Amino acid sequence: MYQKPANVVHNKSNSKVLQELIEAKAFQRLSGFATGVFKTWAPRLYDYCKDHLNQLLASDQSLVRIFDNSVLPVAAFNFGPRTVCLPHIDYGNLPFNLCWIWSLGRYDWVKGGHLILWDLKVVIEFPPGSLAAIPSGVCRHSNTNIGRKETRYSFTQYAPGANFRWVDHGFQTEESYVASRTKAEAATERQRKKARWAMGLSLFSTLEQLGLSVELPS
Repeated sequence: MYQKPANVVHNKSNSKVLQELIEAKAFQRLSGFATGVFKTWAPRLYDYCKDHLNQLLASDQSLVRIFDNSVLPVAAFNFGPRTVCLPHIDYGNLPFNLCWIWSLGRYDWVKGGHLILWDLKVVIEFPPGSLAAIPSGVCRHSNTNIGRKETRYSFTQYAPGANFRWVDHGFQTEESYVASRTKAEAATERQRKKARWAMGLSLFSTLEQLGLSVELPS
């Protein structure tokens, strides 16, 4: 049973391959680029993730940071060779955070490999080498198929919501936190949870807040 944040354990052969991928300059650059975009366009959300990850790592020296240039604790490599995701929502992810998805491989991006955001009723061309950032914890998404002789891989980075809850609750399980709090603390927590969606939304930035302006066509 899950009790506290921990490193994902792989067998020896998989661990070797994954470590080689993590140390590869190509993936380090992809991670760094995503971090730069994250920090530029959603600085408050970036700082929120950075603060929680730093607190988490400081609380347990056994935890391993996968990419030094990322504030997201989890990375996933999908080797395909024809990666297709069915419609789904990543309920375990922090709802108001962004999941960063790189599409890789060789395929005709006009004919296939499109990113579908079902709730928004949007289909987006997603060429190889492109990066998408979506709130995968609340947004149903998938991608379309590609040709039989084509290849498509993906590299994603994200953050489980349980990690944030662990930090916010004083590095203890939900059960321990509930059992130890006073009535006043419980009342405060209920109010905090009710307002959490607004807090999460406030972490996103408008163009004006970023010091940018857009001139709409007349």
